[in-house]
Amino acid sequence: MQQQKKGFIGLLQMFSHFTTSIYNAVSSVCMGFEWFMKQLHSGKREERTGSFCHQEVLCRHHPAHPFQFVLEKRGGSQRVDELTFFLTATPKPFIMEYMQAPATSSQGNILCCTCGIPIPPNPANMCVSCLRTTVDISEGIPKQVNLNFCKQCERYLQPPASWVQCALESRELLALCLKKLKGNMTKVRLIDAGFLWTEPHSKRIKLKVTIQKEVMNGAILQQVFVVEFVIQGQMCDDCHRVEAKDFWNSVVQVRQKTSHKKTFYYLEQLILKHKLHQSALNIKEIHEGIDFYYATKQHAQKMVDFLQCTVPCRSKTSQRLISHDIHSNTFNYKSTYSIEIVPVCKDNVVCLSPRLAQSLGNMGQVCVCARVTSTIHLIDPNTLQIAEVDGGTYWRNPFNSLVSPRQLEEFIVMDTDIIRNQKLGAGAGIRSNKHTLAEVWVQKTSEMDTAQQYHCRTHLGHLLNIGDLVQGFDFANSNVNDEFLNKMNPSRIPDVVLIKKSYNRSKRVKRRNWKLKEMDKDREGMAPEDERQYQDFLEDLEEDEALRKNVNIFRDASKIPVESDTDDEGAPRISLMEMLEDLSLTDATGGEGADMLTE
Repeated sequence: MQQQKKGFIGLLQMFSHFTTSIYNAVSSVCMGFEWFMKQLHSGKREERTGSFCHQEVLCRHHPAHPFQFVLEKRGGSQRVDELTFFLTATPKPFIMEYMQAPATSSQGNILCCTCGIPIPPNPANMCVSCLRTTVDISEGIPKQVNLNFCKQCERYLQPPASWVQCALESRELLALCLKKLKGNMTKVRLIDAGFLWTEPHSKRIKLKVTIQKEVMNGAILQQVFVVEFVIQGQMCDDCHRVEAKDFWNSVVQVRQKTSHKKTFYYLEQLILKHKLHQSALNIKEIHEGIDFYYATKQHAQKMVDFLQCTVPCRSKTSQRLISHDIHSNTFNYKSTYSIEIVPVCKDNVVCLSPRLAQSLGNMGQVCVCARVTSTIHLIDPNTLQIAEVDGGTYWRNPFNSLVSPRQLEEFIVMDTDIIRNQKLGAGAGIRSNKHTLAEVWVQKTSEMDTAQQYHCRTHLGHLLNIGDLVQGFDFANSNVNDEFLNKMNPSRIPDVVLIKKSYNRSKRVKRRNWKLKEMDKDREGMAPEDERQYQDFLEDLEEDEALRKNVNIFRDASKIPVESDTDDEGAPRISLMEMLEDLSLTDATGGEGADMLTE
């Protein structure tokens, strides 16, 4: 029993000693790890490698029982991924080790096989300078190329036979230049392309091109070079036909069966304003109309659509077969568009049919044409009723002009009386607010030695005074053959219809300081009175503000208006605010350009 107790006590002592040893060991490890972390954060590093040094130190906390302390780092030099401790019972000084990752190898340089300078390794084993002198990747690409340009239409030739419109340094011109080089650049890769500045009149276009190509065992070489394009003049086929003046694909024939050309003069100004004459090959002025010749059917159709929206007219179309290809089943036609404008001009006296007069608000059959725009503007001189007749209505109920401008006579106003508060019948249309109804007594200037006077109503009451001259038509002493006028009650036909007030033409021409532009057209069979008709049109523009709002009027700088006390103050004039400056483009190195810069 005693021996068992002694054995148990001895076992307890051994266990206590073993427990003490374990405690001392764990305490030593903890103290060592604390010291190591302080060293790690203190940044104690070796200057050559930038890593922690291998050190052997004795633990100051437990010098009697040192243990081997090993720190292993895994994962890289920037952070500690895993810490492993090894404890051995061998009495050995306390050692701290830093296990670093294997060092990465740095790439060295080689010598160029041609010039011997150090270079980074590459598949060709050559420097860039030697490689460029040995290999030219732009070989086979022309450095000077011809570019065909038509001066008349300002288009460039795009092979094989098409012509394109390109502005200088535009994307379209860049694409055209690269297409000229495309056949020679099949073995290289295009990286960049751009224009270099040249003088606009030098007939040279320079293109900076950047290309790449694989050479010598897979080495990629990049090169920049300049290609010069020389512009050469060449007339395109369309301009050849225009210069020949005997080719056209479509023609628009505009006709008006009247003796006066006021509508044509107004139409000419509208065409100039909208620049529709630029696409015409030729413009020919003939009797009773104008012919417009076009190279394509689309341009002719555009002109027809414009005329139908501008003046009351009707059109007809015809085609003539020129050639036929039986293999491709294609036909070549020449198209003709016939445009007939209504035979009514400004200041014409017309007689409406009873049915049309009733549909326009029970207005009188005898009316005066105030103006012709997209519709016919009519005014009744007896009631001031106004109405508009479009092209479709006119062709369903046609009416003709009763008098031509040459048949107008000059009257002098003897007396005038303004009519106010006139009541219209039931179903009456709109009355004009720009005119004044008046009763006047007039006498022909050719019958001043007689006592014959005429009484009539007029819409010019706001313009006429006693002693003024006025132009009108004498129904009482005229023989007019008209279908609707002959059927009218004679009591409803006025003796005289006054058209417009008359002014001194010579004075108006002298003080006119504006002008109109004209189309370049061939004149054939022109009557000698065209100048007088053109002056009539200019006077209509001065008198009618609504008519000239659609016309571009330019100030005539070469003409100085004459002002004097004897001028007719009642004549209408165009203000300076309504005029445009006529732009004249000349060379900047001479003429008007030089004077403008020195002022």
